Amino acid sequence: MTNVLKTLNRVSLKSFWALIKLCLRFPLFVFPTLFATKECMSTSTELYSRLHYKNGPANAFRHAFWNYLIAKRCFSWQKKVDGVLIWTKKITDWHENAFPNRKLAKKMDLHNNEIGRTIFKEHLSKMENQVVDILREMTSKAIKIDTQTDFTLVKNQLVYIIDDE
Repeated sequence: MTNVLKTLNRVSLKSFWALIKLCLRFPLFVFPTLFATKECMSTSTELYSRLHYKNGPANAFRHAFWNYLIAKRCFSWQKKVDGVLIWTKKITDWHENAFPNRKLAKKMDLHNNEIGRTIFKEHLSKMENQVVDILREMTSKAIKIDTQTDFTLVKNQLVYIIDDE
């Protein structure tokens, strides 16, 4: 809980109120999202050490897995795929806007978030460990991007900016 409070201290008042309104619209999804976020960070650290904090392939995995897990955890509360995906997009878009990033990094994060939501939709009945395997395979084939990248050409692939060390 202390980490949540530390994180919220970095958020502008405007973003904080946007979060409150969002959570009031989707109250059933708040705790599953927090648990999914914690689990995502733990799994990403277990698999990639601290590399997932950089803008490399491990970060692409983390963003996709985060969106997948939020959707999966919320789906266990409400069996409406469309509603869960709307929440997942709104809360992760809120995050990207509340914690500003460089333009290309933000574009990369939003792209990888969308991949995670697509994976949820396409692999709804798969076990989580199977989805982790799918995402790890996608991570190993992730595409390095730059400001000239045409995102329509990497629509179904994870993307990253820097090579992991």
